[in-house]
Formats: sequence, structure tokens, C-alpha cells
Amino acid sequence: MRSMIWHPEEKDSKVNEYLEQANHAPYPAIAGFLAVGVCVLTIVFLFAMV
Repeated sequence: MRSMIWHPEEKDSKVNEYLEQANHAPYPAIAGFLAVGVCVLTIVFLFAMV
């Protein structure tokens, strides 16, 4: 059975560099879509009341 103690491996630094450069979640775009969606729904409800 292998030891349960973790020791850094040579490939770990390469993996960490790749993860830092990888695309992250587009939070500004998500926030923009939500804001536009709220505005559109508000306009639809306001015109539905007229």
C-alpha cells in the first residue's frame, strides 16, 4: 500500500501554471445577461399593465 503523505511532484507546477492560464468563469458577462434580463422583464410587465 502506498504512503498517504503527499509530496510535491515535478508535474504539479506545470499543472498549476496551466490552471492559472485556463479560462475562468465569465462573471461580467453573466452579470450583464442578468441585468439585461431583469430590464426586459420589467419592461414586459410594465407594458402588460397598460
